[in-house]
Amino acid sequence: MIDIHSHILFGVDDGPETFEQSMELLQNAVREGITDIIATSHVLHPLYEASLETTLQQVQQLQEMMKQQRIPINIHTGHEIRINERMPQLFQENKLLPLASSSYILVELPSNSVPLFTKPLLLQLQDLGYTPIIAHPERNKAVAENPNKLKELILNGALTQVTAGSVAGHFGKTIQKVAMSLIEANLIHTYGSDVHNANNRPFLFDKGLTYLEKNKLADVVDVLLENNARILTNDQMIIFEPQIVNSKKWWKVFSF
Repeated sequence: MIDIHSHILFGVDDGPETFEQSMELLQNAVREGITDIIATSHVLHPLYEASLETTLQQVQQLQEMMKQQRIPINIHTGHEIRINERMPQLFQENKLLPLASSSYILVELPSNSVPLFTKPLLLQLQDLGYTPIIAHPERNKAVAENPNKLKELILNGALTQVTAGSVAGHFGKTIQKVAMSLIEANLIHTYGSDVHNANNRPFLFDKGLTYLEKNKLADVVDVLLENNARILTNDQMIIFEPQIVNSKKWWKVFSF
């Protein structure tokens, strides 16, 4: 299995602080059944900036240690990019990393809103040859209050990634319900752990998949994992027609 969203590099953002903690996370990943993991440290974030050079260096360092210790996991480069109008320029200057050297890029929205420039910016990135994947939309307040905002972005070429912990209930019942509703409306395309540490932000990769299977969504599990795999091969993803979402039935009160 492939984890497309993780914070496993040390000392660059709110993920692990030391090399040893990064190693612990990678060992935990193997226990979860993960064979490939994309390191997506924060960039263009108000608080964190994992430079391209540091990202490349650490991925190589950790991969070499994996081989030395015969730990069966492959680490790939990437960034979780906070949406920013400078993105097209920075991609043209090769200062931002797509997911596993593919044409897919992981884009993070602010927690509480979908900025007005989001749609034109994502279209501009597509014109450059990139397919944006919106990270954890189920944890975005504006999307939770009106999922049609997310649907509009999807109809204009964007894809999405749900977080394992959201599905598993780690962030609370409300976010879990939002995640499941987005999945059932065909508004979710890929799956990632968004792991940060071994304690309060663990993988929960298998736990989330098990929850989907117990809710008779094994076919969804197959599609999400297949789409994850298609990032590594840079192939077109399996996409189903988004469903009509009646926002009135959604949660009137949404709080983190």
